[in-house]
Amino acid sequence: MKIGSRYLGDGKCEFRVWAPQRQSIAVHIVSPQDRSIPLEKDEWGYWQVTVSGIEPGTLYFYQLDGTTDRPDPASNWQPKGVHGPSQVVDHRFPWHDVAWQGIPLSEMIMYELHVGTFTPEGTFEAIIPRLPDLLELGVNALEIMPVAQFPGDRNWGYDGVYLYGVQHSYGGPEGLKKLVDACHQAGIAVILDVVYNHLGPEGNYLWGYGPYFTDKYRTPWGSAVNFDGAYSNDVRNFFIENALYWLEHYHIDALRIDAIHAIYDTSATPFLQELAQRIAVFSQETGRKRYAIAESDLNDVRVLRPREQGGFGYDAQWCDEFHHALRTLLTGDCSGYYCDFGKIEHLVNSFRNGYVYTGQYSLYRRRNHGNSTQNCTADQFVVFTQNHDQVGNRLFGERLSTLVDFEGLKLAAGALLLSPYIPMLFMGEEYGEEAPFVYFISHGDPDLVEAVRKGRAEEFKSFGWDKEVPDPYSIEIFTKSKLHWERASQGKHGILRSLYKRLIQLRKELPALARLDNRNLEVSSWEDKNLLLLHRHAPKSQIFCIMNFEKQPVTFAPQFPKINWQKLLDSSDEQWLGPISTLPDRLQPGQPLTINPLSFVLYGT
Repeated sequence: MKIGSRYLGDGKCEFRVWAPQRQSIAVHIVSPQDRSIPLEKDEWGYWQVTVSGIEPGTLYFYQLDGTTDRPDPASNWQPKGVHGPSQVVDHRFPWHDVAWQGIPLSEMIMYELHVGTFTPEGTFEAIIPRLPDLLELGVNALEIMPVAQFPGDRNWGYDGVYLYGVQHSYGGPEGLKKLVDACHQAGIAVILDVVYNHLGPEGNYLWGYGPYFTDKYRTPWGSAVNFDGAYSNDVRNFFIENALYWLEHYHIDALRIDAIHAIYDTSATPFLQELAQRIAVFSQETGRKRYAIAESDLNDVRVLRPREQGGFGYDAQWCDEFHHALRTLLTGDCSGYYCDFGKIEHLVNSFRNGYVYTGQYSLYRRRNHGNSTQNCTADQFVVFTQNHDQVGNRLFGERLSTLVDFEGLKLAAGALLLSPYIPMLFMGEEYGEEAPFVYFISHGDPDLVEAVRKGRAEEFKSFGWDKEVPDPYSIEIFTKSKLHWERASQGKHGILRSLYKRLIQLRKELPALARLDNRNLEVSSWEDKNLLLLHRHAPKSQIFCIMNFEKQPVTFAPQFPKINWQKLLDSSDEQWLGPISTLPDRLQPGQPLTINPLSFVLYGT
């Protein structure tokens, strides 16, 4: 069931809203001419009317029971903010991507960005001039953090309250369409982050329309979305239609579904399964594959298992444990959930299985965690060394570039881009951006702002961080989180970017790297050293990589296939500002090798 305002052309607009327990609903046109038109209710609680004399740009509220004006819960645009009127949008747009067929998931080099801090302007259109730089780097998929309308003009996006509305301060519907169109013309796919586990606290008027929420479950944000109780069919419709809305009207290529572990649903056909199925059907009907990517910390392959086998049928999921295993080796951090990581065996496990914990005991959770990924494929896991959560949810939002030295940054890049999984970069990572990315908000309710401040302070206690928490409401915090693009070509920053570019090139050129396969792979550690040995192979192509996570040189004599191995890349070479390599250009069987601290070397055939 389509909901919201749908401009039909010729001055006609259809309005439809679900409000099963209301006695009357009218659409209150507030501009350009004040008038009210009653809606008619059907047996399922949907109110509808088609009105003449309505043009794009018309501002309106829904009037509930003749007394209360509220914005449209499926508003396409809130140009005056979360408490203001909704606006009718004409979704016709001069697209130039008719021939666009998308990028296969297994070939994606993803790049996560936050619209507000990616450029000084903080808009969709300001991203477009940066696309050639990203394309030259090797990126072919942008992952955009949530753009659903949130309070104020600065927010991570996870406080969105109008899931169909495009944030006004970013450029609204027109701006997003221009960006997606430009990306497709450049050969770049667009992934949109959507949040279906909660809505933000300010401007959330869904409560007044129907039983969208339930107290049967509790989430970190309060009452859960009602996905399995009475009236849940139409609650599901609201969210499923939202997913299809982005694919249809904005030509989005994939959706990243936020924190599905916070979606509570015990029904026989779970919402998450239905959502993935509807996306798959839309792909079939339109002749182009769209992807569903889940964020989950459950380590449960049911997310990825086909629906025919009782799974949810998602194309891929974020694999946080690759990050955790890598980060703890580089930084030594063992606070909070990092206490489950820190050994080279953890990273070895992730290279083999995606998940680190596939049923073993977790000290942090104090129980066994995860299940086997034996029947999963490598292209079902998205891995990263940084993302908005792992940077922004630190006390001061420190990036890896401020926590490890330059050699460590190069090693992190190698581990990420030589892995058998889909890699994702976090904006600025490729040149070692040092600006923090701190959590920020611009709520209009002073009490809510104070509650967020206190909540952040409580959250950091579990990590043993007792320093003063940066004020998320501060405009200075937001400004400090913007990228410094002028550094991307300077000194070590330019060198690091060149290394990322070279690694991405090798990943695309060498079949052993381009083929995402963690079965034709051998990975091991060296005795009691933090040394990882990686052998990946495909028909007529093999690579052998050595990664040293020790802070001192390691001498060893590795076992490897007796092939004519030739050095392809060494992070210790002078061209990468290294300390000068100690490794030979060609490998000989039984030859002792000494590898520099925090470095990696790649050999190929």
